[in-house]
Amino acid sequence: MDLSPDAVAIIGFLVLFGLMLLRVPVGMAMGLVGVSGYAYIAGPGPALKLIGQSSMRTVTDYTFGVIPMFMLMGAFVSVSGVSKELFRAANAFIGHMRGGLGVATVLACGGFAAICGSSVATAATFSSVAYPEMRRFGYPQSFSTGVIAAGGTLGAMLPPSTVLAVYAILTQQDIGKLFMAGIVPGLLAMLLYVITIMIIVRVKPDLLPRGEQKSWGERFNGLKDVWAPLVLFMFVIGGLYGGFFTPTEAGGVGASGAFLLGVLRGKLDRAGIREALLSATRTSAAVFTVLIGALLFGYFLTITQVPQKLTEMLTGLGVGRYGVLALIMVMYLVLGCLMDAMAMIILTVPIIFPVIVQLGFDPIWFGVIIVMTVELGLIHPPVGMNVFVIKSVVKDVSFTTIFKGVIPFVVTDLFRLVILISFPAIALWLPSKMG
Repeated sequence: MDLSPDAVAIIGFLVLFGLMLLRVPVGMAMGLVGVSGYAYIAGPGPALKLIGQSSMRTVTDYTFGVIPMFMLMGAFVSVSGVSKELFRAANAFIGHMRGGLGVATVLACGGFAAICGSSVATAATFSSVAYPEMRRFGYPQSFSTGVIAAGGTLGAMLPPSTVLAVYAILTQQDIGKLFMAGIVPGLLAMLLYVITIMIIVRVKPDLLPRGEQKSWGERFNGLKDVWAPLVLFMFVIGGLYGGFFTPTEAGGVGASGAFLLGVLRGKLDRAGIREALLSATRTSAAVFTVLIGALLFGYFLTITQVPQKLTEMLTGLGVGRYGVLALIMVMYLVLGCLMDAMAMIILTVPIIFPVIVQLGFDPIWFGVIIVMTVELGLIHPPVGMNVFVIKSVVKDVSFTTIFKGVIPFVVTDLFRLVILISFPAIALWLPSKMG
């Protein structure tokens, strides 16, 4: 019995989610379903050719080189201990205020995220850097873990963001413009998190005690440790903004700069270099595996015309363009309970993006909105990837406690999402000024 393309597509999605529930890696699951579905419709010969062509194209494409380069930059920075230096510097200036350690954590997370590009890595790092310090001064477990989980989400918004880079590759948008588009929303996130902490201090003044007051000498001494990573970030992003080099070249410059700064400052030894290289290689291999699987799955979607049919269905609902956008956002919030940010982007963007284009939304702006939404999925109950990461580092805290601390920041993120949907210029102003 020959099945129609629609029936094959439905079976393909059911099999895909079944494989994911069985813990089959998302890249492998998408590749298996994509090749099998394509083989059923077009024949085994063309399907087998797709495997070789997609794999070779992905690993040899110059544009895709941005991913391992920025991951290598983040690995060198992480191994160099920059996270501790950033937290120490921020803590020296504001740690003595009520809630100051929480604000210092947000600022340090933002600084680390701006040169790391990974939400999960940011959350894991500050679970070991900031959490012990907050607990030492009597901060509640819920707040301490909640602010780290929220601060970790900045990794996907502030450039260089791996998630934004993958979105750009999948939708054929300018990676540099997407990186620029994430800066103001990322800074807005940091500001709103700080305001949230200040509101908590005002409502419950005894909840967040004061930290230790540092002398001015200690404060300026802390700043001496953070100038190098900040200069590196400004050089890389400034070069991108001014059009002096491409995103892939920026990644190469960033990785080389992070390596040289780590060695010259005595923060990178032979063991650290080896650890950074292995970490970047493993992570890049995982991302490329998922990308190859996504490309194979994309061919399956094309031959079954799923994106076109979904576009017709959603635009025909009669709820207006913002109504359709709201439905898409709700879908991402639900998916956030099932998979991580990268998997969500790679699985759904090839299907959803034609709908967004048809509705007339700006692709760069939508990239920021979608990344914000999937990052919200990393912290909202009942499942949040950042929450699981923190729990794996901080053994003596329960999931309920972490989610209790995260809730004020989830509300803040929803408010930020409404602001960015209402005022797209917040995300589009910087890209429009690029040279």
